Amino acid sequence: MGNLTAAVIEDLAPKGVLRASVNLGNPVLAQGTPDEPAGITVDIARELAARLGLPLELLCFDAARKSFAAMAEGRADLCFLAVDPAREAEVAFTAPYVLIEGVYAVPAGSALTTAAEVDADGVRIGVKEGSAYDLYLSRALERATVVRGAEGVDVFREQGLEAGAGIRQPMTAYAAAHPEVRLLDEAFMQIRQAVGTTVDRRPETVAWLRAFVEELKASGFVADALRRSGQSESLCAPAA
Repeated sequence: MGNLTAAVIEDLAPKGVLRASVNLGNPVLAQGTPDEPAGITVDIARELAARLGLPLELLCFDAARKSFAAMAEGRADLCFLAVDPAREAEVAFTAPYVLIEGVYAVPAGSALTTAAEVDADGVRIGVKEGSAYDLYLSRALERATVVRGAEGVDVFREQGLEAGAGIRQPMTAYAAAHPEVRLLDEAFMQIRQAVGTTVDRRPETVAWLRAFVEELKASGFVADALRRSGQSESLCAPAA
């Protein structure tokens, strides 16, 4: 990867501290509490701060929309979010380091069997407001309706909706604990989790950050971090 220069360090962390926005609402990427966060996003943030020779400040949130807002409003230098056109006006993303899937849960007795069948008149889908799958479904659905809340499965259950959307891993655990619910195995989207910074960073800074992420994938850092946090290393995105 390219040389790390003083200009890149100052541009990426102008306050002399790397402020990283972490979404604890995605259990594949982050676990623990705001006081003791863990997971692959925390590991990447710590590695980046070490490379920059700077202290790290972790700003922890319970939803992607809050993590995004912290960086868009200048409270954070770095975020860990899914790549989405709605975010790219504010965020310069790296290539993804993790690939996860969005899936639907439906009542056990539902006639719905495929992801395509969910996009139908009269079908209401519970989503976590501001999540990658909320942004995607709000664009992609032609006939079904999105119903937003703090958690997609909670809205699905509490309002008796026809489907709930979420990330495969926690949705699988939810369905296993609730026999009245089943998953549609087919994914409705691939969620590309990447590192991001604000679009007003210098091109050299964004290029260095992108190269940094590629190095972490190629070296096995990402796979190791996934494994340490109890996630499958198969979620690691391929190196460019």
